Amino acid sequence: MKFIIYDLEATCWQGNSIDKMQEIIEIGACRMSRFGEIESEFSRLVRPVLNPVLSAYCRDLTSIDQIEINRADTFPTVIDAFMDWALIDTEEYMLCSWGGKDQTMLAENCRLHHLDDDWLEPHLNVRNQYHEMKRLRRRRGLKHAIEIEGFEFTGAQHRALPDAENLAKIFTKYLDEWQY
Repeated sequence: MKFIIYDLEATCWQGNSIDKMQEIIEIGACRMSRFGEIESEFSRLVRPVLNPVLSAYCRDLTSIDQIEINRADTFPTVIDAFMDWALIDTEEYMLCSWGGKDQTMLAENCRLHHLDDDWLEPHLNVRNQYHEMKRLRRRRGLKHAIEIEGFEFTGAQHRALPDAENLAKIFTKYLDEWQY
């Protein structure tokens, strides 16, 4: 079995903008063997179609530049490349993310582009299981969990690949304890 440890960044605005759908603007992932070895990494920007201009808030939060987004492929092309890279349809896999929002966002973006989303299962919500395992009452962010575990948070926070790489540290530490 392969574990696909992934993270997403999405369009965002200051405050809650419930009238705007968040579109994925970056996918970062680590493909890990069943023994916890990182075999490969994936990192791609995605050009949104509903709100193609990133808000200043989003650019500041993610450090993703509008020029980079303008040059990126749209979701259907990037998700096809992601599925090929992740070996979806060729090997047994488990998608793993920090929380359930990433899986929900992938499903919403698949629907937006009229793409199949059956491949989003099986999925492991690492955050929920981590909090249960540690008996934490308050939900904590990935950076806090990394520090609790004695790791150094490496790379830029709110960038998909560094967040996936940091999540992989926690995932590997408890590799034999996840319920899936």
